[in-house]
Amino acid sequence: MAPRPRTVSDAEILRATAEVIGRVGPHRLTLADVGAEAGLSAAALVQRFGSKRQLLLRLTSGEGVEVEDGLASMLARGDSPLTALVDAMACFGRMARTPEEMANHLAFLQMDLSDPDFHRNARAHFDATLFATVAQLEASIAAGELVSTETQALARAVYSVTSGALLNWAIHREGTAEASIRSELEVLLGPYRVKAAGSDTEGRGSGEVGAGRRVP
Repeated sequence: MAPRPRTVSDAEILRATAEVIGRVGPHRLTLADVGAEAGLSAAALVQRFGSKRQLLLRLTSGEGVEVEDGLASMLARGDSPLTALVDAMACFGRMARTPEEMANHLAFLQMDLSDPDFHRNARAHFDATLFATVAQLEASIAAGELVSTETQALARAVYSVTSGALLNWAIHREGTAEASIRSELEVLLGPYRVKAAGSDTEGRGSGEVGAGRRVP
């Protein structure tokens, strides 16, 4: 007899897991919580994933590929590579719809930093994001939006500023997380923008970011 088709896909369960993490954090999350969100029993989740830890690892194990594919799709939109990059980074603000939700995601970050299995997945996530950001900065330079500069170093700064903007927003709680990211990225990227003819200021040339060194 052929197995019964699954009424809830793994992707839907993983989305439900991420939603629950945002509400209660990874430590208070239970399989019953995820089941209630996804419309399944806790026993069904155990049968499919084995344990809460395995479910959480599964949630993060594909992030590198998903981020690379998803970010690449977002970056392909529109005529301006730089605008697309800022839009994509601003989307990280959706993980912090409230300061409490941000705190719950930071609790997951503690797991990423302290557990070797989660850290491996977090590193893959970072590397995929960095790769896509470097490519987009290079496209922005080719399109005449940015001056020539060391794109790997600037890409790391973009990631750092995006993460820092989320923390700043969670502390000051002014406006939205997405708006905070956009504002901080404009401060970072503004000096590298190619200025219109007749402008009083010029963008920074190559060498002011990561001069004389390669970023691993």
